Amino acid sequence: MKPLKKNIHIVVECTDTGYSAYTTDLPVFTTGKDVRELYQHVLEALNLYYYDKGFVVTERNLKLQLDLQQFFQYYRVLNASFLAHRIGMSPSLLSQYVRGLKKPSARQTRRILEGIQRIGKELADLQFI
Repeated sequence: MKPLKKNIHIVVECTDTGYSAYTTDLPVFTTGKDVRELYQHVLEALNLYYYDKGFVVTERNLKLQLDLQQFFQYYRVLNASFLAHRIGMSPSLLSQYVRGLKKPSARQTRRILEGIQRIGKELADLQFI
């Protein structure tokens, strides 16, 4: 089996019982009670799809896409007000995005994502003494 060389974009949606995920360009979909389980099920489903084609899908191939509201629902440890201050955005504006009252532009979405990624990198680089 050869490793798959392309990224697969996975759309994630919140449901009454957990999460669902699907690809827009492949007939692959699955569900999970939380994002971690969903991730495992997505990998299993994609590997079943690509098995006969001789490819293996790994986590590096997956690009999960969540909307802001779902992101902040799942990652409650990240405070929207803290993030707004870190990226120089009005906390009330980010709150409106998070609650689904307003939709951010592509530029604003990129700005929010880059802020989240910077915080993630800082946390990943931490060491406790």
